[in-house]
Amino acid sequence: MADPRAMNKRSYAKPLADLVGPCIAGACKRQGFTSGEIVTRWNDIVGPEIADHAEPIGMKWTRASDPDDAAPATLVLRVDGPAAIEIQHLAEVIIERVNRYVGWLAVGRIALRQAPLARRRGRPPRPRINDDLAASIAGGMTGIADERLRAALGRLGAAVKGN
Repeated sequence: MADPRAMNKRSYAKPLADLVGPCIAGACKRQGFTSGEIVTRWNDIVGPEIADHAEPIGMKWTRASDPDDAAPATLVLRVDGPAAIEIQHLAEVIIERVNRYVGWLAVGRIALRQAPLARRRGRPPRPRINDDLAASIAGGMTGIADERLRAALGRLGAAVKGN
């Protein structure tokens, strides 16, 4: 017979990060990253002003005969060509922020590769909704008693119609 407590447990949606993390962990390890979060949380680690112009593509580790003598890695960054000099000047700041995030001396230096960034960090601006069109659509929904729901559906209709 099944445990009655198990039947009452509710299932909740898992955060996307919990599902994607294990999927990209292998790829991150192949690139030498100690943690996939260096890639996935890059914007939070170094800040948007640096993340807009540079992204991590790998970490290069030197082999040591004694694991206790392991030297810090070289963090390899892909950098927009025009911003390479500025990123080079910010290398110490980037090293400090990454090491602070991971909690140990993981990065000792930075190597830059000039190339277009693989992805853009900024989100596209949200489209403006035509308020007149939204009000007109909401006004046509006479069968909906809840005013807030009617207004929300009107805005949705205006967004779908493309203003």
